[in-house]
Amino acid sequence: MLKLLIGMSVAGLVALAPPCQSGPLSRLPLSEPVQPRFAARNGMASWYGQQFQGSETASGEVYNMNGLTAAHPDLPLGSRILVTNLKNHRALVLRVNDRGPNIPGRILDVSRAAARGLGFKGEGLAKVRIQVLSVPTHPRYAVDCPGAHLYATK
Repeated sequence: MLKLLIGMSVAGLVALAPPCQSGPLSRLPLSEPVQPRFAARNGMASWYGQQFQGSETASGEVYNMNGLTAAHPDLPLGSRILVTNLKNHRALVLRVNDRGPNIPGRILDVSRAAARGLGFKGEGLAKVRIQVLSVPTHPRYAVDCPGAHLYATK
């Protein structure tokens, strides 16, 4: 009987304890100065659109062909890059949110909106220069509470 009473008391205390929370959402810095290993690079870019619309990107977000995003094989996801079309000198700042391209000789895949803005949607390919403006930083946090999430915002 004593075990039952102790067990019920402990269960009652656990039930009354406030749920573990990660606290209010906080804004974290998402970029740091560009590191030398991310030097400007020239190469061929292509674009991808309707066939991938709504599918999940490598970053976990849903692909939006009307967003200003890009796929790069190894830049950190979340990096901001300045992409310049070397033929017409149009330039846009894009955010890397996916991996690719998967075709030899290409260094970047951009969204349909980015290809339109850079002036190569009709051609499909363009020689571009990529300059890294910022790379994301994610400070290490110890999460004491299972299921707690760390939120970072732009």
